Amino acid sequence: MIAADQPVRWGVLGAGAIAATVSADLAALPGHVLQAVGARDGDRAAAFARQHGVARSYGSYAELVADPDVDVVYVATTHAQHHEHALLCLRAGKPVLVEKAFTLNAAQAAEVAAEARARGLFAMEAMWVRFHPLVRRVSQLLADGAIGSVIGVRADLSKRFTFDPSHRLFDLAAGGGALLDLGVYPAAVTWTWLGRPATVQATGSLSPTGSDLSAALQWGYPDGRVAQIYTSAAGDSPFAALVTGTDGWIALEPRIHRGRRVVVHSSAGDEQIDAPTIEGNGYRAELEEVARCLRAGETESPVVPLSDTIGILETLDEARRQLGVRYLADG
Repeated sequence: MIAADQPVRWGVLGAGAIAATVSADLAALPGHVLQAVGARDGDRAAAFARQHGVARSYGSYAELVADPDVDVVYVATTHAQHHEHALLCLRAGKPVLVEKAFTLNAAQAAEVAAEARARGLFAMEAMWVRFHPLVRRVSQLLADGAIGSVIGVRADLSKRFTFDPSHRLFDLAAGGGALLDLGVYPAAVTWTWLGRPATVQATGSLSPTGSDLSAALQWGYPDGRVAQIYTSAAGDSPFAALVTGTDGWIALEPRIHRGRRVVVHSSAGDEQIDAPTIEGNGYRAELEEVARCLRAGETESPVVPLSDTIGILETLDEARRQLGVRYLADG
């Protein structure tokens, strides 16, 4: 537990683009300190430290997690490395915030969760979209019955990537695929609003390397609700999220992970709710939640509990199975 009057001292495991983006938000947050960064290349770690004002740099991940002045580690490596690096941190006694997707599959996620729970350490997936004020506002509107009983959700996040077999999105060894890179966002938001589905059906297409290129998922629920989740790395889409109900609909626009407005249409009339000003790169709310949990002695966040992280990966595992996409980690 970290005292309320003490800063949270962060270690950053990895020195790539997402590490830089999140570190910029960390550096601007009161009560947070960028204590150390670790990378496989010591020169790269040192350059990252100079650029982002990090106190110390290490040329190995083991040195980073051994630093006694690091309170929590942000794991910012590629998908395929998250499992190994999360366990490295936990076994060194360090709480972890692990970049999405948390691991390659649900089995790996369950192993990380079991390790964290056995050691009484905090662990959370960095699914920052679940902290977005408009995603949370839609949750409240649904709970309040703003559009009657929910019928279903349509959610999408797509972006065109030029095919390159060496790019992480197309490299199966790196956990490539549209589902883990893009689809995890609409899956997480839909799960936030509807919960765990009873059935999962998937269709789609593969890239030349065998990674999932486009995927359409249908989630079914015992009470008749449905969800349609679409993601593609082959082309852009302007669609974000739509919740339909017995008395209207709610649209989150224009992008599911970068919402700027919510439009509510019901028998009570139409309403547009604009997003509040979000400072920085959008990661501050999840970082503040990590600090809150650490200071309160909580080992999981109620916003992104490990059970949700594992459950969402279970649905994506099943979708990949139906699409014919397999990682070495799947066994």
